[in-house]
Amino acid sequence: MTVTAKGLDDLHALAGSELGVTDWLEVDQGRIDTFADATDDHQWIHTDPEKAAQGPFGAPIAHGYLTLSLFIPLFTDLLDVQGVTTKVNYGLDRVRFPSPVKAGSRIRLRATLASVDEVRGGVQIAVDGTVEIEGGDKPACVLRSLSRFYA
Repeated sequence: MTVTAKGLDDLHALAGSELGVTDWLEVDQGRIDTFADATDDHQWIHTDPEKAAQGPFGAPIAHGYLTLSLFIPLFTDLLDVQGVTTKVNYGLDRVRFPSPVKAGSRIRLRATLASVDEVRGGVQIAVDGTVEIEGGDKPACVLRSLSRFYA
């Protein structure tokens, strides 16, 4: 379920609240291969299913940065900010990859709007996100993302 903020003032009211959990998203080998092509990172643990099956994870795994990059499309399913002219990814305060995402696994995002701070012409939000792996005991990614919204 998407939380809707009808402007910057609504964001302030949401500070400190959990935004929810997304639907599951499959990370299949095709997505991993496409990411490898886009980033020119064709390490065998990502792109060679036969060799990766014999490797440390027992299957090919998604690139950590692929998992991280899926934060944005997943996050937009949780929060819709209306009444703004510009939305900008400002950066990351911290990122960790506690567990690999094996090809064919499904992930989802659980996120909390940690803070909302005024910046010139808008606000900066900090979002604490946890990318969960279906059936996994540890998350794939834990992060704090910073975004800016300008009116």
